Amino acid sequence: MKNYRKELWFEVPTRRAFINITGQVQQCIDQSGVKEGLVLVNAMHITASVFINDDESGLHHDYDVWLEKLAPHEPVSQYHHNIGEDNADAHMKRQIMGREVVVAITDGRLDFGTWERIFYGEFDGRRKKRVLVKIIGE
Repeated sequence: MKNYRKELWFEVPTRRAFINITGQVQQCIDQSGVKEGLVLVNAMHITASVFINDDESGLHHDYDVWLEKLAPHEPVSQYHHNIGEDNADAHMKRQIMGREVVVAITDGRLDFGTWERIFYGEFDGRRKKRVLVKIIGE
């Protein structure tokens, strides 16, 4: 069995963003040589997320609005965590959107539904963060 590990690095200039990383994950699969297997993609920071959904800007806007309603950033004083920090909402947003995805690899390609894409979700940006890509298979 083959295995492959790579870290993808992101430095988002805004507090929140959704970035389509499907192409970067596929490049990792290509580099790994795995034709049949699984790929794990996970955010290695507790204020960021990896999830699967449609790459549609209206949907991303709706996610942003919905998440802000569920865990508003301000007032920062509403959160016990925000002593010397202001990112308690980012921890909660990450919990809602999830930590990782696992996708099948078939014939060397991500085995997706028609509109599925992999996204990095950033909820406390403006610093360097990483995503782990781990591939196992034959």
